[in-house]
Amino acid sequence: MSKEAKIFDKTPCRLGEGPIWHPLRESLIWFDILGKCLFERREVDLSAKRLSFDSYVSAGAWISHSELLVASSKELFIVDLDTGISRKLVNLESENSLTRSNDGRADPYGGFWIGTMSIKMERGQGAIYRFYKGELRKLFSSISIPNSICFSPEGKIAYFTDTVQGEVLRVTLDVSGWPKSQPELFVNCRSEGINPDGSVVDRDGCLWNAQWGYSRVARYSERGELIETIELDVPQATCPAFGGKDCSTLFITTARDGMSEVALQKAPLSGAVFSTQTSTIGQKENQIKLS
Repeated sequence: MSKEAKIFDKTPCRLGEGPIWHPLRESLIWFDILGKCLFERREVDLSAKRLSFDSYVSAGAWISHSELLVASSKELFIVDLDTGISRKLVNLESENSLTRSNDGRADPYGGFWIGTMSIKMERGQGAIYRFYKGELRKLFSSISIPNSICFSPEGKIAYFTDTVQGEVLRVTLDVSGWPKSQPELFVNCRSEGINPDGSVVDRDGCLWNAQWGYSRVARYSERGELIETIELDVPQATCPAFGGKDCSTLFITTARDGMSEVALQKAPLSGAVFSTQTSTIGQKENQIKLS
C-alpha cells in the first residue's frame, strides 16, 4: 500500500534535515544543514520563521517552550527560539574542522543522540554520541553517514544506520538509556539498492524510514517487514517526523543538494517539506534533560 505526500512548506533547503514537532509550541522545526539555518512553522502559518547561524546545524531537541538544544559542526548549544540568542552547552568534535553533525534525536530518558560525519563525506570519519545529564559520550565510531536515530515507544530499543552500509540496525538499551548489546540487523536496505536516511518510530513500534534517492518513506513493522510507503514528488527524502494536533501527521524533509539542473527541472520541489495524514499515531518528541 502506498500514498502520496503533499507540500507543507516550499522553502527550498539545500539539505533539509532533523524535523521535530515541538509539542508546546505546536510547530514543526527543521534544519537546512548546508544553509546553516533552522526553520519553524505552525500548520496555520503562511510562512516559516528562520534563524541563521555561523556553522552547520543539523538536529535538535526541545528543552522548554522557547529553548531548543541544537547540534552544530563544533558543539551542542542552546538557542532561544523567540529571541535567537544562543549559548554553548558542550563541544562536539570542535577540534576536528573536517566533520559536522548530522542526524540526531532525543531519547525517552532525556538524553540526546547525535551523529557526526565528514563534511566531504569521506568514509569512516564519523561517530554517534549520546549527551545525558551533562555528559557527552561516544557510542559508536568509524561511521560514514549516521542516520535513522530513533527509539521504540517503551525506550528499550534504539535504531540507527550508516547510510553508506545500507543497513538499519537496532540495539537494546539499559534502564538509563545506554546501549547494553551489540547492534544487530533490523532492515537490510542494501540488498535492494536503497539508501536509508532518517527515521522515526510510531506508537505501534513501526519504523518510518526516509529513503534517499528512492522518492519515498517506507514503514516497517517491529519485525522489519515492509508495510506501506509514502511516495514523494522529489528523489531525496531525508527524515520524517510525526506531529500535528493528534500526532498523526507525518512531516518529511527533503534535499536538493547534488542534483543537476536537469534533475531539478524534473523535481522542482526538491528541498521542500512534505506532509501526509497517516492512519497511525506517532510518539511525541522527547524532552531533553540537561542534568
